[in-house]
Amino acid sequence: QVQLVESGGGLVQAGESLRLSCAASGRTFRLYAMGWFRQAPGKEREFVAAISGGAFSTYYADSVKGRFTISRDNTKNTDLQMNSLKPEDTAVYYCAAAPAGSNLASAGSYTYWGQGTQVTVSS
Repeated sequence: QVQLVESGGGLVQAGESLRLSCAASGRTFRLYAMGWFRQAPGKEREFVAAISGGAFSTYYADSVKGRFTISRDNTKNTDLQMNSLKPEDTAVYYCAAAPAGSNLASAGSYTYWGQGTQVTVSS
């Protein structure tokens, strides 16, 4: 069992940065790949970034590549550093955990989800 709690959301202006954190509980955290997804009002949840269990591989949506960086430690934390934020990045951001070997770009691959944290970028 893995429980996830996100933090770090807020209101920023375009061009500014935010760092989201996801704290996981459970002994098996290191066995799971971790991902970040986001959902804007009236839109489907979309993939943002993911990182493998050993942090050997990272994956990004084209819309955030070069601006966002995902990282994790060996204990319980997975972070999303978001730079050069744009108004279109406004959404609720969720962290999630998926078994090793999953298709990390697909929300259906993830077993555990956090409650989400709001990110609002003003123009």
